Amino acid sequence: MKKNNWWRGAVIYQIYPRSFLDTNGDGVGDLPGIVEKLDYIAGLGVDAIWISPFFKSPMADFGYDIADYRDVDPLFGTLADFDALLAKAHALGLKVMIDQVLSHCSVEHAWFKESRESRDNPKADWYVWADPKDDGTPPNNWMSLFGGVAWRWEPRREQYYLHNFLASQPDLNFHNSAVQDATLDNVKFWLDRGVDGLRLDAINFCFHDAQLRDNPPKPKDKRVGRGFSPDNPYAYQYHWYNNTQRENVAFLERLRVLLDRYPDAAALGEISSEDSLATTAEYVTDQRLHMGYSFELLTENGSAAYIRATVERLEAAMVEGWPCWAVSNHDVQRAVTRWGNGDASAALAAQLVALVCSLRGSVCLYQGEELGLPEADVPYEALQDPYGKTFWPNFKGRDGCRTPMPWNGGDHAGFTDGHPWLPIPAEHRAISVAKQDADPSSVLNTVRRFLAWRKTQPALQVGAIRFLDAPEPVLAFRRDAEGHAVLAVFNLSAQPVDWQVPGGLALQAIEGHGLAAATLVGERLSLPPRGVYYARIV
Repeated sequence: MKKNNWWRGAVIYQIYPRSFLDTNGDGVGDLPGIVEKLDYIAGLGVDAIWISPFFKSPMADFGYDIADYRDVDPLFGTLADFDALLAKAHALGLKVMIDQVLSHCSVEHAWFKESRESRDNPKADWYVWADPKDDGTPPNNWMSLFGGVAWRWEPRREQYYLHNFLASQPDLNFHNSAVQDATLDNVKFWLDRGVDGLRLDAINFCFHDAQLRDNPPKPKDKRVGRGFSPDNPYAYQYHWYNNTQRENVAFLERLRVLLDRYPDAAALGEISSEDSLATTAEYVTDQRLHMGYSFELLTENGSAAYIRATVERLEAAMVEGWPCWAVSNHDVQRAVTRWGNGDASAALAAQLVALVCSLRGSVCLYQGEELGLPEADVPYEALQDPYGKTFWPNFKGRDGCRTPMPWNGGDHAGFTDGHPWLPIPAEHRAISVAKQDADPSSVLNTVRRFLAWRKTQPALQVGAIRFLDAPEPVLAFRRDAEGHAVLAVFNLSAQPVDWQVPGGLALQAIEGHGLAAATLVGERLSLPPRGVYYARIV
């Protein structure tokens, strides 16, 4: 792979359009709202935006249930609005990536409406249909990630269809080559329109085991994983057969052939399997995906040992690929709450951005991360997420990280003139964009300075990574790139710590990153709470 691709080392800003900016007063963000704030995004110093789904949808899963892959939902605007967004983003030097949800769609999609009518129509085999067992029960034991069995009965066909997520999100049958062709044609529609990249939702879910074999049970002590708790029956199984099938690799290679027809178009895959790091390494190669990310740094464990072990394991497995890292997104509790242990401080928020932007790979920053937004406490009566409603109160769902952006301190935070689709907490309005913009020491301005500084450090953008031994809570590693070598050290605690720098390292501190800096006396590095240290290795 060329070393000058825009996506290599890029910082990608994720926009959840429902919650970014509402311009028509209906309480839901829209594409014109994104256009209005593109100057703000460009001013952060990021390289690209990733826009979560804005396609036509009944919104059962807020856009991840697509009814028309080639049209904008009226809730968000029009195709003309998207074209305007694309044009302005490009004029500002921003690349544009869009979500593509390939493995499943909505029950409202025309393909599914036709498929469910009979067993012999032209789209009869476009979804995963199966006969019941002799006693009428589903064909196997597969479970839905959103709770309950992964099969829904369709009386018109007297068969079950597979849904790995909501029952209103039927899985497409990628064993059918016509489905692959139609899917790639939908992707081509957006590439022809000028998008620079794709974020591929649940990309390892495209294929299922053609024999429909039962998933084996998982021991109780192993029931942990991607955004679900042990009380979710999905966690009771090893998901060997309902996703991550070998046939998926050949489809990714077909997708890459299409992408390679468009200069510098890139694909970022979201990967969640029984061994997500191994799957990421398998999927991210010169012939498959450009980048991949999993949920390994979106968990509760933010210790130095865990971060090091996770990155090192992927580095060892990913021989030729390029990783992408994130510590927040629209599916998990916000990072300052998840990793702060009650300390959702500005110093922690700024440090987390610096940390994820210093690992080898590209980076996804989620809207509001640049403000240090903590998780919002959304009461049950205001919940919108079907996942949260199902598993309340043990798991409150994903609404707490999806509340609208606080642009100012007003009642609706400058997000809408109407009633926001989710409540905006007072603690978010207190750290709004307007408030932080006026404070040189705010998280927002610290992130701006840091991202501008990072652009001057080639080692942090494209360099190799190697960790140094350090006790908790210190995380230390070096980045090396063609004559540039940088040491990066992070104190991941809310207390000051000292670290003895390994002998033989000649260091020259690098200024300008704007974070709580450490001091080096001899070989003793003193790090303040949530402090960082960057030095050139000379």
